[in-house]
Amino acid sequence: MNNFPKIIISGGGTGGHIFPAVAIANALKSISPNCEILFVGAIGRMEMEKVPAAGYKIEGLNISGIQRGSILKNLGLPFKVLSSVRKAMKLIDEFKPDAVVGVGGYASGPLLYAAKLKGIPYLIQEQNSYAGITNKMLGKGAAKICVAFEGMEQFFPADKITLTGNPVRENIVDIKGKHHAGAELLKLDPLKKIILVTGGSLGAGTLNKSIEKHLPEIIAADVQVVWQTGKYYYNSIVERLTLNYHPNVVILEFLNKMDLAYAAADLVISRAGAGTIAELCLVQKPVILVPSPNVAEDHQTKNALALVKNDAAVLIADRSAEDTLVAEALKLLKNKERCEVLSENIGKMAYRDADTVIADEVLKLVDK
Repeated sequence: MNNFPKIIISGGGTGGHIFPAVAIANALKSISPNCEILFVGAIGRMEMEKVPAAGYKIEGLNISGIQRGSILKNLGLPFKVLSSVRKAMKLIDEFKPDAVVGVGGYASGPLLYAAKLKGIPYLIQEQNSYAGITNKMLGKGAAKICVAFEGMEQFFPADKITLTGNPVRENIVDIKGKHHAGAELLKLDPLKKIILVTGGSLGAGTLNKSIEKHLPEIIAADVQVVWQTGKYYYNSIVERLTLNYHPNVVILEFLNKMDLAYAAADLVISRAGAGTIAELCLVQKPVILVPSPNVAEDHQTKNALALVKNDAAVLIADRSAEDTLVAEALKLLKNKERCEVLSENIGKMAYRDADTVIADEVLKLVDK
């Protein structure tokens, strides 16, 4: 084994891309402490702050995605792509990596393409059940493709695919024996049913509208709700309702102790990002997924359907959520047997130690 491997990890744009990238880096360092890791991200995106905070060096490419609905904003994109590929090739020449990893996000495409031109073996970590255009194009030249869902042969060469799952934050999914502690932290009654609603750090408008509209029904059913609004929506919701709206309703901008929130919950309502789904499979709670319609190739719906076909989650379309979501949640909470089936089936779809498995695959490329 090469004791001093050099690895470039590229991608970012959202926490859903950045966390797996950092988790893979940490696993590489755990397996091979002397390995040298360089991150490549997109200038102005959140990875440029989050990656150094995790202790890793990062270089930025001047790259952005396609702006939907605006031809003018896309005119400069080909020049950005060309300049990003040139800079990526320069970074490869300077750093001399043994292997490159792409986790998705704007920077991943130019970096993997540059690696292909330079003859450097690269690994793609495809997080979603529906591969994006860039990964599909680059998949043919990849040495290995690590996927989180079955059936990815429709996008990639079957002999290059390894089913690993998505890396998750272990501290977040460690919920055993924490139900009462979670309820106590949130100042809720552990003996009453609790719904956890989470739309991610920024929030989900549809989930917020759905909950706010039907709070009287939730309270009438004597059900408690932990409502994580996200930073875009928090202030306006609190202004309308006040923070102490009702003892059964906890309104939070962000959940700092996600493990305790998961542990307290009897039912989770969430968007269907790949990272969130990976966590939900491990915490094994009944889940209602409301996929975001504002993502490339509607991949969240496809992620959710991968669970639904295994009877592991309930899917409600974004367009109908405002009218049906709360009623469906209250009905599900009353059906103990249905909740048990959903919990059992979602647990069967969990993958543990994905970060270590992927890191092992990266190091195999180095040795080759």
